[in-house]
Amino acid sequence: MANSLPLFDKIHQTKMVLRMVELLVLFLLLSLIIYHLVSLKSHGIPGLLAFICECSFTFNWILCVNLKWNQFQCLSYPKHLLLQFQTSELPAVDMFVTTADVELESPILTMNTVLSLLAVDYPAQKLACYLSDDGASPLTYYSLVETSKFAKIWVPFCKKYEIQVRAPFRYFTRSSEPSEEHPLEFQQEWESVKDKYEVLCQKIEIASQTFVPCEVFTEMDRKNHPTITKVIMEESVVPHLVYISREKQPKHPHHFKAGAMNVLTRVSGLMTNAPFIMNVDCDMHVNNPQVILHAMCMLLGVKNETDCAFVQFAQSFYDGLKDDPLGNQMVVMNEYVGKGLAGIQGPFYFGTNCFHRRKVIYGLSPDHSATTEDVMFMQKKFGKSLEFIKSAQILSGSIKGEKGGLWSSVEAANQAAGCDYEYGTCWGSKVGWMYGSSTEDVLTGLAIQGKGWKSMSCFTNPPSFKGCAPNNAPSFLTQMKRWSTGLLEILFTSKCPVLVTINGNLQFRQCLAYMWLLTWALMSIPELVYTLLPAYCIITNSHFLPKDELALLIPVTLVVVYKAYTLYEYCIMRQSVRAWWNNQRMARITCTSSWLFGLIGVILKLLGLSQAVFEVTKKEQSQDYEDETNTKSGNFMFDESPLFVPGTTILLLNLTALIVGVLGFQPSVDSGNGVGIGEKICASLVVLYFWPFFKGLFGTGKYGLPVSTICKSGALALLFMIYFRSSNQT
Repeated sequence: MANSLPLFDKIHQTKMVLRMVELLVLFLLLSLIIYHLVSLKSHGIPGLLAFICECSFTFNWILCVNLKWNQFQCLSYPKHLLLQFQTSELPAVDMFVTTADVELESPILTMNTVLSLLAVDYPAQKLACYLSDDGASPLTYYSLVETSKFAKIWVPFCKKYEIQVRAPFRYFTRSSEPSEEHPLEFQQEWESVKDKYEVLCQKIEIASQTFVPCEVFTEMDRKNHPTITKVIMEESVVPHLVYISREKQPKHPHHFKAGAMNVLTRVSGLMTNAPFIMNVDCDMHVNNPQVILHAMCMLLGVKNETDCAFVQFAQSFYDGLKDDPLGNQMVVMNEYVGKGLAGIQGPFYFGTNCFHRRKVIYGLSPDHSATTEDVMFMQKKFGKSLEFIKSAQILSGSIKGEKGGLWSSVEAANQAAGCDYEYGTCWGSKVGWMYGSSTEDVLTGLAIQGKGWKSMSCFTNPPSFKGCAPNNAPSFLTQMKRWSTGLLEILFTSKCPVLVTINGNLQFRQCLAYMWLLTWALMSIPELVYTLLPAYCIITNSHFLPKDELALLIPVTLVVVYKAYTLYEYCIMRQSVRAWWNNQRMARITCTSSWLFGLIGVILKLLGLSQAVFEVTKKEQSQDYEDETNTKSGNFMFDESPLFVPGTTILLLNLTALIVGVLGFQPSVDSGNGVGIGEKICASLVVLYFWPFFKGLFGTGKYGLPVSTICKSGALALLFMIYFRSSNQT
C-alpha cells in the first residue's frame, strides 16, 4: 500500500485571465509597430528609433509569454518517502559549500550555513559536507575547526527538540527564547547551547582581528599555494566535514566558482562518492530541515531518471526590507518563472539550492548504458587519477566496489585538486561545471538540458533555503552587472541555446526561455534609447508617439494594461503596491546601468581589450539601522562607481527637457509636427523612475551622488543636448 503512494505531484495551474491579458499586450505592441512602420516618413529619426525599440520589446515579450504560458507546481511528500524507504535504504548525499573571500563573505555567516547543513533531518552517516575555500584563509579553516566542535552539541540539540530553523544566528533571537511553559530541561539546554554559540562567535571574531596561528597556512599566498585537504570531522552521529582549498598558481587559470565546484566534485568522488550532490552558496542556510527528503521525493519518485537531472529550489531571503526598495527579493519572478519553466523542460540551474545526480555532472546522457570503457578513454575524459576513474565506474554501475575511509583518500584528493589536473581532459567542456562564462551555473544547466535531461523545481513551506540579498544599491547593481555579463557570454559559446537546440536535444520552447534570460544585457540598448527619446523630442520639438487621439489610444492602452497586469501579479503574491512600484523602478535603473555595462564588458572581451573578472558580492548578516531606514525611504547609497553615471545622465536630460518644454525654448516647426503630450508624459515618467538619483543630487555622505559622478553625468548630458540641437538643424 505504501509503495503506491506518490512521492510528488505535478499540478497544472490554469490562469486563463492572465494568458488573455498577455495576448492583449502582444496585440497592442504589434499595433504600435504597425503604426510606426506606416508613419516612418512623417516621424523621421525618432519614429525609426521607436520602431526598432518596440520591435525588440515585442520580441522580448514573446519570450516572456512563452516562459509563463504553461505553469506547473510540484508538491513533494516526505512522509510518503519514509514509508517506502528504510533509513538505511536512503541514498547518500554530498553537500558542497563554496566561499571565495573571507573579507566579503563573513566566516560566521559561512559557518551558520555549514551548521544548518549538518543538522538536516537525514541519516548523518549518509551525509558529507565539503567546504571549498578559494581564498585559502586561515580564518576560514580555524572557524570550521571550531564549528565542528560546536556541531557535536548543536546537531543533537536540534534533532532532540525538532528545531525548525537550524542556523544558530537565526534561531537564537528573542522570538525563540523559551517561555516558562517549556520543560525545564529544554530551557536549561537552550541557555547552554546559546552560551556555547556565543563563545564560538567570539572566538571567530577575535581571530578575525588577530593573527590565526596555523601550521598549514604558514607564509602562504592565497594566489599561489598547494592543495589543502583536511578531514575536519569523520563520525557517524554528525555528518562528515571536509575542508578543501585547491591549488593555485598565477599562470594557471582557475575558472572562478566553476573550477572550485569541479574540484569539489572530484574530491568528494574520491572520498564519499555519493550518487547525489547538493550545492549552496556560503550565505544560503537551510531553512527547512526536511529539504533533502523533499529533493529525494523528486529524484527517486520519477519513473524515468531523464525527467529529473537536478532539483532546483527557489531562492528566498531573510530580513528583506519592507516593500523591496531595491527590487532584489525576486518573489514574483520565482513564482512565475519557476512554475512556468516547470511546464517546459524544467527550471534553469541558478548555482545554489540545487540537488544534482552525480552521473549527470559526469557528463552522462539520458541514454547512457553501463558498460566498461577503455582506461585511456576514461583518463582523457576524467583525468589521470585511476582512483577517481574507479569511483566514476562504480557510480555508473560498470564495475562494483566499496569506498574506503576519508583519510585514505586524502593523497588522491590532493592530486585531483591540483591546478594542472584538468589539462587534456573534458572537465569544464563536457564534464562537470562548464567553463566560458562567469555565470557558470546557467551554462552548466544549459549543457545538461541540451543532452535531453529535464529538471524539476521544488517549492516548500517554509522555504527550504534562505540567504542574504545585497542591501545597498552599489552591491546590487554590481551583482546584476556580473550576472548580465556572464549570461550574454553564453550566447557566444558553443553552448548557445540556438546551437544546442539545432545540434542537441534542447526543446524549442526551452531555447526561447534561455534566450529571454541571456539577452538581458542586449535589452539595455532599446531601454536606454527609449528613456532618451522623450527628451530628444521635447528639445527638438518633434515627436515619436501618435498625436491623433485615436492612434494615441494604442500606447496609452498598452501602458495601462501592462501596468495593471504587473500590479495584479504582485497583488496575488501579497506584495504591496509600493513593492510593485519599487520593482518597476529598479527594472529601469538596472537595465540602463548594470545591463548596459554588462554589454560593454562583453564587447570589450570579444575585442580582446579586457578579461572577465568574477566580482564577489559582499554578504552581511544584517544591515545598520540607519542604512535600513534610509533604504526603506528610497534614499539610495551611492559610490563613485560608473554604474551611477547613466542613471544620473538620463535624469538630468529629462529634467532639462521638461524645463525647456515649459519655458518654450524649442525651435519652431510646422503646425502639427511639434512635440505632443505623449512625449511630455513619458519624460515625466522617466524622471519618476529615476527619482532616487534626483534625491541623490541633494543628499549628503553615502546617500548623495559623488561630485565626480555629477560632473561626468552633467558633461554627458550637455553633449547629448548639443547633439540633439545639431541633429535637428541638419
